[in-house]
Amino acid sequence: MTVRTVVTVGAGQVAAVAARTLRRRGFDGRIVLLGDEPHAPYQRPPLSKAFLAGREPAGSLALLTPKWLEANDIDIRTGITVRRVDTTARIVEFDGGSIAADAVVLATGGRPRTLATTGTRPDLVHYLRTLDDATALAARLTPGSSLAVVGGGFIGLEIAATARALGVTVTVLEQAPNLLGNVLGARAGTLCADLHRRNGVDLRTGTGVASVTTSDAGVRIITTTGDVIEADAVVVGIGIVPNTEVAAASGLAVDNGVVVDAGGRASTGYVYAAGDVANRFSPREGRHIRVEHSDNANRQAAVVADTIVGRTSLSDDPHWFWSDQYDSNIQFTGTTVGTTELVVRGDTDSGEFSIFYLAGDVLTAAFAMDRGEDIMAARELVGRRVDANLLADEDTDLWEMYEEVEPA
Repeated sequence: MTVRTVVTVGAGQVAAVAARTLRRRGFDGRIVLLGDEPHAPYQRPPLSKAFLAGREPAGSLALLTPKWLEANDIDIRTGITVRRVDTTARIVEFDGGSIAADAVVLATGGRPRTLATTGTRPDLVHYLRTLDDATALAARLTPGSSLAVVGGGFIGLEIAATARALGVTVTVLEQAPNLLGNVLGARAGTLCADLHRRNGVDLRTGTGVASVTTSDAGVRIITTTGDVIEADAVVVGIGIVPNTEVAAASGLAVDNGVVVDAGGRASTGYVYAAGDVANRFSPREGRHIRVEHSDNANRQAAVVADTIVGRTSLSDDPHWFWSDQYDSNIQFTGTTVGTTELVVRGDTDSGEFSIFYLAGDVLTAAFAMDRGEDIMAARELVGRRVDANLLADEDTDLWEMYEEVEPA
């Protein structure tokens, strides 16, 4: 069937990249982006960093410029709540109307996991997912104010770093014994914890939340260790839940996200999914995986666009993400699963170093502070047999190593 109309359910990173890729591939049909937010597609990564700090205005976050939209005839509709896709009639149904589509891309993303709270000031409890969330939180971050952060993941830590730079007193509560241990492992997680403590954060690991109560006096948190934390506001960053409601209502396979193949196809052939909501089959890992970061959204959106226009495309490279915290740039690639050895390159005390993760003699992952070039090389080396001594030797050119080693 010839595809003449592509509709995205969601108007964020995936929708924007899919639209751009479709036009670059020569698709000249109709493209409609349906978003539930009142904003056109914008970047989310700056929300916890430059935008939250007031260094970057909302207008600079746009993913698609008005000039490009006009030149490429993209129809963006904001404030639209999609209910389901009639997969038999090929119609996307939303409040107030419907639209026929030859291909539908589910780009519904996720929503923050919530924490039960009580009290008279629920407005003091913040989550950070949208531009409006960031705008509301930014108004709280005034010099001399205090902020509690529940959850020591990357969003929570980026908010903590931004708040400290603005002169806010910050307490971070993380229930796991090690910061970021499930992603980076204990060694790298400890180094991240040290970074925050050096910058004045009261970081408490192994500490969960028993209750949160709000009042005109602020927020009162009782921890699982019996401590009482009082702050002017609290940010909850304990992960996200994939927005699968549209997929489920449409009769599509859902299991920790929308189940799709390596090309992004859902259980109904002309419906696709990418980004945070997609549980995609990874040939590299031999299983379905759901990944929550912008690089994955970009890559998978491009794959879906290619699939729609009939191109064979696959993006199954090692995961990669980055985070700016204080003056440090943190990057990670790969997975720590199966790690048997860590190799440190550089001096961890200097704040500029890399850690390589090995399973036997195979590189599985790499972590770095202010050594982005090492990570770029490591992205190519993941899955290859490497010499641990050469990795540790700073005189070793990692790009030359890539030319010399073989895949496992």
